[in-house]
Formats: sequence, C-alpha cells, structure tokens
Amino acid sequence: MPNELFISKRIFKSDVQGKKVSSPIVRISVISISLAIVVNLITIAVVNGFQNEVRQKITGFGSHFFIRKHGVSNNFDAAPILKEQKRIEGLKKMEGIKSISPVAYKPAILQSRKIKRNVSLVTGKDSSFVKQDVQGVIFKGIDSTYNLDFFDKYLIKGDVTAFLSYSSISSVLISEKTAKTLSYKLGDTINVFFVKSKPIKQNFIIKGIYNSGLEEFDKKIVVAKLRDVQNLNDWGLNAEIKIADTLHNEELVIYSDVSGGDGNYLFNWGHGFQPYSAFSFYPDRDTLISLVVKDTPLNPEQLAQYDTTYLKIDFPNNNTTSYEVLTDQTGEIIKTFNDGKGYDYNVLISEDSFIRFIQDDYGVSNSEKYVSGFEVIIDSWDELDNMHKKLQKKIELIPSENNSLIEVVSIISNEKDLFLWLSFLDLNVLIIVILMLLIAIINIGSAMLVIIVVRTNFIGVLKSFGANNWSIRKIFLLQALFLMLRGIFFGNLIGLGLCYLQIKFEFFSLNPEVYYLNAVPIKLELSHWVMLNVGTIVICLLALLLPSYVVTKISPNRAIRFD
Repeated sequence: MPNELFISKRIFKSDVQGKKVSSPIVRISVISISLAIVVNLITIAVVNGFQNEVRQKITGFGSHFFIRKHGVSNNFDAAPILKEQKRIEGLKKMEGIKSISPVAYKPAILQSRKIKRNVSLVTGKDSSFVKQDVQGVIFKGIDSTYNLDFFDKYLIKGDVTAFLSYSSISSVLISEKTAKTLSYKLGDTINVFFVKSKPIKQNFIIKGIYNSGLEEFDKKIVVAKLRDVQNLNDWGLNAEIKIADTLHNEELVIYSDVSGGDGNYLFNWGHGFQPYSAFSFYPDRDTLISLVVKDTPLNPEQLAQYDTTYLKIDFPNNNTTSYEVLTDQTGEIIKTFNDGKGYDYNVLISEDSFIRFIQDDYGVSNSEKYVSGFEVIIDSWDELDNMHKKLQKKIELIPSENNSLIEVVSIISNEKDLFLWLSFLDLNVLIIVILMLLIAIINIGSAMLVIIVVRTNFIGVLKSFGANNWSIRKIFLLQALFLMLRGIFFGNLIGLGLCYLQIKFEFFSLNPEVYYLNAVPIKLELSHWVMLNVGTIVICLLALLLPSYVVTKISPNRAIRFD
C-alpha cells in the first residue's frame, strides 16, 4: 500500500484540533457533491428519456426514413410512385434495415355525431339545437407488412389488427383525443369527407382507439387500410366520359377526361383502340356508351394500365326521334345537375323535357399499383446518419424501371422543428452539469483548504521527516477523494431512487399539449451513469490541484510551532 494512501486512511477519521471548525465545512462539501450528482443524474435521465420517448413516438407514427418521389416537399402530399419496384425489394436485404412498408396518405375531414344541446335563455324559455363538429385529419393507409407494435403498445380499446382482418370492411384506428372530440366510441361508424376529382363521403368503422400521448400526432393521424386510401387518391389511370359545353353540327360532343398514367393514351369506344379521344353523337334512344382507356408506356418493360367507364343516356320518352338541345346566348348547352352526386346531370332539349346522362365507373381499378412512398425502419437510431448515406447511394438519382426518380428523407428532415427543439435540450444539460460541477468544486476546494489549515502541524512534521511537497499534496487529495466518494455514494442512492420511483409511479405528470408526453420520462444508460460519476471525480480532483498547492508554502519550522 502506498504511504500516502496509508496515511490518508489513518487520519481520515482521526480527531484533531480544529475538528469543530472543519467538520461543518466537510459536511457542506459532501452535501454539495451529493446534490451535484443528484441534479446531474436526474437531468441526464429526464432529458435522455424525453428525447428517446419523443423520438420513438415520432418514428412510431412515421419511420426512420421515407422513400418518396423526387422533388416532393411533404410526405402527406407526395406524388404517387409505383408500389412494385425492384430497387425497394433489394433494400429489404440490406443489413441494419428492420422493415420496409408501403404507405399512402390522404387528407380528410371527420364529422362528429349529431349532438342535441339544450340551453336556457334569459327569457326563461328553453331552447335546443343540433351540433356537429368537424376535424381535419390525415388518413394513413397501411397493409399487412406494416409493423403494428407501436399502435399495439398504445392501444386502449379494440384490436389493433382487426381493421386489417376483413378486406370488405372499411375500418380505422383513431386516437382517444379524436374520439372524445367527435363523441365516437369503439364500433361506431364514422363519417369521413374526402376531396377527390369530386368531393365524396365515406363511412368507416372504428376498430381501435389509441392514445400515444403525443397530442399533435394523435389529433392528426387516422390509420386505415392501404387499399382504401389508394382508392381515395385518384391514383393510377382514371377515365371519365363527359359532354362538351357546345354542339358540333347540332350534335353532342362526347369526349374523355383522363388523368394519371404516362400521358400517352389510346381510346376504345367499342371499335378497338385508337388515338381519338372524342366524337360527335346524336342520340335518339336510350344508349350506353362504354370507354376503355389505356396508356402506352415508352418503356417496353412497363405494363400498360387500363381504366373502363360508362355513360348511360336516358330519354324521357323512348319514342323520341328528334329534338333540339337548348343553349344559352353564348351557345353553351344548358345543363342542370340532378341529385347532387356529381356524376348525374341533365341536358335540356325542350322547356319541359331533358336527356339524362348518368356517369358510371366500373373501371378496372389500378390504384393499388401506387403508394405515397415507403417507410423504412432501421435497427438502431445511432446508425441513422450512416444508413441514410447508404440508402441514398443505393437509389437516389438512379432512374427506376419506369424512368422515375425517388429520394430518401430522414425523420429529422421531415420533423425539423421537433428535432431542433430536442437538440436544444442537450445544451441545457451541458449548462446544468457544468454549473453543478462548479458548485461541487468550490465547496470541496474550500473543505480541502480548511483541512490543510487544521493539519498545519502535521504537514510540518512530515516535511521535517523529509517528505516532499507532492507526497503531502497527494495525502490531502486522497482525503478529498474520500469525501467525494462519500458524497457520490449518497448522491447516486438518492438520484437513482428518485428515478426508480418516477418510472414506477409517475409522480410528475406533464401537459401533453405542451410537452407531447403525459409524464416525465426517465432513461439512464449505464455508459452515461459511469461517465457522470467518473467525470465528476476526475474533474474535481484536477480542480483541487490548485488549492493543494498551499502545502508547498508551509514552512516546517513555523508549522511545527503553529497552534
């Protein structure tokens, strides 16, 4: 055992003159070290827990990476890309990638139940009114390949997989916040309005209610089946038969309105595919006009897409053989919408008679070929930057089989504001740790100076026996170390105990509208705990080298006579 360590252990608990003076100072120094450990330990645990919890919830609603069409500014408004892509299948085999799932997004408006409210007027009479609230949301379509662990974790009612089990039923998962706002419960049918080429209303059954505590996302995200959202997005090739506003040689002009595909269309009006998108027509009886549209991709490896639609023409009298289509002063055909469906309308052929046109879409749907993008989940958050570079190298700026470009966007880019806010917390932690260490250093330094002054005689005796200054300084540094270890022990005992109690009982709650969480989260990694304790010891000991220098200024002759 080194002499300095032996001497330090012997005198650490010994009674000396001046004990009454040094004892309060020593206690204060131990308490300051304990307080520094407690505060720093809780600060690191809370901030790490907060950052980790928010990151997990953000990636739970989204993913670590989102693969989308190049040039898109927002995932929710992303232009569609083909679901089947060889490059995406190849990425699934990359090391570090946990899953890749196709998703589709669609903005929508939810409508609440009709709620009857009774009010008492100042006149003394009672009155009632019916109220219906609305809420804007984003529908997120997922399929069976999607990892549902996140929603399963925060599900409070229902079955997280039930809405995917029955393909014929349109079902959703909504948040508890949305359910309460719109007065819905599990199993209810909810009214949803979408804006397609024409606004539509569709009903969905609530199969699950979740509460993640991330208020901003809970109010926004509604989870549905991928197939439902694909159908609602007007993706793929979409054809519609329309009537021109003016006549051509006293005949109606029937034309096609096509969107999607690659823009190179062929039209089959019943006589084979031709490039003609319109024709003039004089109907004199009930008629059914059919149209099949296909695109002609430039890339021979890409499959052609088809869509089919029908226009039914109903006459008020099947014996009608001649009529005059009424037009206004500008020459436009006078049309009147029939029942508000958006597809049915009438063309006036006399003051009291009309031809009824009914647009029916029995098309061969190809919307299932398209998605908003692909969500990529990786094994470790620490590999985020590295995996981002690997994915970019694999797929960006490389044309796909249909000559389209795609890009990879990280969750940090998608949620810049949230992650910028989380990064500021690291600066706050650094400031708190430094301040608490300064307080600990000042107090333990004061304690060391007092101990040196109290043991001045002892220092003089050691010097008279030939001990050098550095050897004596080590004795007092070791005593300071013993004090620090005592303070660190109690600090860890209190700090870890408080962290455990918060994890177990969640005594301290948060407002989720402000902090995105319901309770103060705790997460302390072993590496952080070791670094905090070892770092405190090393930094304090280095700082104590300066006050220990006082030993070198003590003269043996004066020290021995010192009382």
